[in-house]
Amino acid sequence: MSARFAIRPGSTSPLGSTPSENGTNFAIFSERASKVELCLFDQSGHNEIARIPLYRDEQGIWHIFIRGVGQGQLYGYRVYGNYNPKKGEYFNPNKLLLDPYAKSLFGEFNWGNSHKSDDAFRQLDSASDMPKCKVVSLPHYEGIKPNIPWHKTVIYECHVKGATQLYRSIPEELRGTYLGLAHPNFIWHLKSLGVTAIELLPVHSFISEAFLPERELSNYWGYNTLNFFTPHLAYTHTKQEQEFQQMVSVLHEAGIEVIIDVVFNHTAEGNEQGPTLSLRGIDNQAYYRLQQDNFAYYVNDTGCGNTLNISHPKSLQLVMDSLRHWVQVYGVDGFRFDLASILGRDQDGFKKHHTFFQTLAQDPILKGIKLIAEPWDLAIDGYQLGNYVAPWREWNDQYRDTVRSFWRGDMSMLPGFARFFHGSSHLFEKKGRSVTSSINFITAHDGFTLADLVSYNNKHNLANKEDNRDGHDHNRSYNWGAEGVTDDSDIAALRMRAQKNFLLTLCLSSGVPMLSAGSEVSHSQGGNNNAYCQDNEISWINWQIDKNTDIQQHALYQFISRALKLRSEFSLYRQNHFIHDDDPRFSVTWLNEHGALMQDSDWHNAEGHCLGYLMEDIQDDKALLLLFNASSKNVMFQLPSQEAHHCWRIRLYTFSNERDDECLAPGQTLLLNSHSAWVLSSHIKMPASKQESEDASQTFNLTKQGV
Repeated sequence: MSARFAIRPGSTSPLGSTPSENGTNFAIFSERASKVELCLFDQSGHNEIARIPLYRDEQGIWHIFIRGVGQGQLYGYRVYGNYNPKKGEYFNPNKLLLDPYAKSLFGEFNWGNSHKSDDAFRQLDSASDMPKCKVVSLPHYEGIKPNIPWHKTVIYECHVKGATQLYRSIPEELRGTYLGLAHPNFIWHLKSLGVTAIELLPVHSFISEAFLPERELSNYWGYNTLNFFTPHLAYTHTKQEQEFQQMVSVLHEAGIEVIIDVVFNHTAEGNEQGPTLSLRGIDNQAYYRLQQDNFAYYVNDTGCGNTLNISHPKSLQLVMDSLRHWVQVYGVDGFRFDLASILGRDQDGFKKHHTFFQTLAQDPILKGIKLIAEPWDLAIDGYQLGNYVAPWREWNDQYRDTVRSFWRGDMSMLPGFARFFHGSSHLFEKKGRSVTSSINFITAHDGFTLADLVSYNNKHNLANKEDNRDGHDHNRSYNWGAEGVTDDSDIAALRMRAQKNFLLTLCLSSGVPMLSAGSEVSHSQGGNNNAYCQDNEISWINWQIDKNTDIQQHALYQFISRALKLRSEFSLYRQNHFIHDDDPRFSVTWLNEHGALMQDSDWHNAEGHCLGYLMEDIQDDKALLLLFNASSKNVMFQLPSQEAHHCWRIRLYTFSNERDDECLAPGQTLLLNSHSAWVLSSHIKMPASKQESEDASQTFNLTKQGV
């Protein structure tokens, strides 16, 4: 290239492109490259105007300072070295590579022939099919964060586009964007529901896998990362990264935190047949885990073709620098780590004190950030639920499965249901962790929606064009008599009650509740339990109830709102510790279907489907009674009749929306309808003496069998 630039050796830190008044510094790591060229492009991104060799230092940092090059400059890299895939080497100057530290991208990715792995296509230049990196200087976030404690946190997991694409009270041009989530009408929707944090599916720049465009599909969820520092621009209105920062600021002003789902376990470069886009062509052996007996193949603990080598110092630095960037520049409040067990694994397996966890724990910028693990991956030792350390929280899939099975009426579920409802102490307490360590959920982006969980016995994934082979086969779902859509009013009523049963359980379990977006309006995906490739009406939440009904009038929206208000009313849910029989403030009692104390025979009754949970708060003079009847028969339940209780008020129940706040006398018999859940509350009288308090405690405490 003939263009001339004033150049000199640059700084090796920070990595990436760093503009200043006089020019821009470029720095990139490659331990094994023989030569690195910086490629500059004109403002169209189509014409390469210069190739400039970089200087190398002794630690494998390639660097240069170019005078007169400033913000807005488009660039990429070409990296030279050996091309020998059998030895794990993919250096190829024909491939334009993205800077792993790029803070802005320009242009679109295209699955052209230059990305094919065949020898014939290896000689093709990929620049025309690649987005370009853009030199930018982004201001740090200056908003005030809500800093909501875990015990007050209610998470709403949603997709940026799917949450608002069909939300009719948001201006059409903002639907499906970051600013759509920040629109006052959607914020009001979240606040009225009781949400304190949104957890966004991946917002790092991502691309579709090669096979999806061939099927006229695309990657919708976003678990196929192209770059760890840039927001996905398809979710912007003006194609500016600052919109993400604006969204966070507006949500923070409303008291709502922002957690983002991050994918540091693999990248979009896939397996050995995948494209060379960035890390593979820069230093494949440093950034990826390769099979030790054959460097031609990747370790695939992710099921996505490759696994990031988090044990390498520069891979670790890349992840840590990305996390700090999203906190400092975009103001996010936390991260949910996809397949988090991979981040704690080296060649010898998973370690809860892996270098990554230690590095994260000591980082002053990330102190206080919410950390959520999806505590599994596909390796032999991949399932690690309960094995993380504070301050980590974990997605509790055992809670999900047990609650689903209980309400489906499976046998022998009472002990497990009680354990998980009461906070999953058997998983977390022995390690000295908080009762908020468990992220409780019934549904999430992966799997059936709440409506489909009660409408389908089987997955219906034909729209994914994999002959219905993809997705889970063990959904623990029940269709209540008909598969899918039905005009049967009795089945519809049962399904509505079943959804309420799940929601009541979720909202009033100890731990941190996580709602899946759309649950409040009974959103269905038509039985598709793996809608990762459905960027259409299958996945977009259908908020349309009818022309004359507001979203907030939906029965489930109102039910969730009331349940979460009840949760905020009781101090039990504001504690960080697990409640046991010797607690000085709270007394918890488990009751059988007759209202009597649960006995060993009750816990071990395989056909038992009814359970009562009585919590008394001595300090606040309040009692909370939850009743669960997962059986197919009505049950006559005798309410607690101790003198300490005033009348029992019916606060919420799933059989009907009627009888709210009706008062029942202590000792009165209550008809628990089949497949229903109830919430009652009462004020209690303080005992006249400590001895009376101890006597009352003895009366109500229970040696719980494994609870």
